[in-house]
Amino acid sequence: MTVAEHAPAAAPMPPLAARAAAVGGSPVRDILAVTARPEVINFAGGLPAPGLFDAEGIAAAFRAVLAEVPERALQYSTTEGEPTLRAAIAARTAARGLATDADDVLVTTGSQQALSLLATALIEPGDTILVENPCYLAALQAFAFAGARVVPVPGDELGMDPAALDELVALHRPKLLYTVPTFQNPTGRTLPAARRAAVAEVAERRGLWIVEDDPYGELRFEGERVPWIATYPGAEGRTVLLGSFSKVMAPGLRLGWLRAPRALLRACAVVKQAADLHTPTVNQLAAARYLADSDLDAHVAKVAGVYRERRDAMLSGLADALPDGSGWLRPEGGMFVWAKLPEGYDTGALLRDVVAHDVAYVPGAPFFAGAPDVSTVRLCFVTQGVEEIAEGLRRLRRAFGG
Repeated sequence: MTVAEHAPAAAPMPPLAARAAAVGGSPVRDILAVTARPEVINFAGGLPAPGLFDAEGIAAAFRAVLAEVPERALQYSTTEGEPTLRAAIAARTAARGLATDADDVLVTTGSQQALSLLATALIEPGDTILVENPCYLAALQAFAFAGARVVPVPGDELGMDPAALDELVALHRPKLLYTVPTFQNPTGRTLPAARRAAVAEVAERRGLWIVEDDPYGELRFEGERVPWIATYPGAEGRTVLLGSFSKVMAPGLRLGWLRAPRALLRACAVVKQAADLHTPTVNQLAAARYLADSDLDAHVAKVAGVYRERRDAMLSGLADALPDGSGWLRPEGGMFVWAKLPEGYDTGALLRDVVAHDVAYVPGAPFFAGAPDVSTVRLCFVTQGVEEIAEGLRRLRRAFGG
């Protein structure tokens, strides 16, 4: 008998943390894995159109930074972010109606990191938070990892209902409200000015943090810009405004930011230091150089013009593509159309058959914090061209038996 035969059995490995085991997988990641085949026309992802990136302008910014300040660009940086980039973000924010200086801004590795920092800095396990219904899926994941109890706020085609918000705040005493009020993900809806003012009033009267996420606001195709909630009376001192260059410059840069009252910003900086020390220096300096040398607003206007054509192409084809009795919202900007199929349709259960027709969408159910509406679906219209959108909708019609 060998020594190995006398060896005791290996003990099992310690388990994952409860929060990791409880949250489980990412529905969107799982969906995207299914739709990765190149022949699939993918309305599922929330990806900007790669052909519209200003690749040469961004490359020129990197070349300039690496040629002129290589020692700085390749070195560690401060946790709060490069001063030149923070100043540029502050100037853009102030120009849009919210007085801001560089010390109000923390640069993050994408705005998704800002959600994680805020969840760590603000939420204790078991705390209640409020979200729109439906809600940005990755925000739900960040709050779930923090151990939050997530309560959805009812709304309609215009967005969150401030009266329902007031009742829920009184009932649950939540820590914060999370909202994407402009071209919301997943619905594309925009909260009107009167409701924004009412949300600010509720937050001030009841004592509530507002986390206002604005990754899509510059992608407006029509209508007038609605001011940030943070600009309304009662909101500024209790609102964290999140922004990102992912949808207007390039997502691969992984550059976002949060604007927050100083005490909360300092707390988020401490959390970020523990997470990744700082966002990559070279990316920050290149973005700052791009903002100095190029006209980002002109580039965004060009992109928005193309996206408008693609939105119109999708809207014009939905009546033929979706089953009779379906309805959808018409976004004034952003990246998404939200549709609701008739009673009896389950878009999640149908997805595998839909993908077999070489087209894909995101089922709506994972976006709901409460009881899901399984007949809903999110369609991204920006990644494909007009002809590809038309072909994708024809495939969708066939998948639904049309």
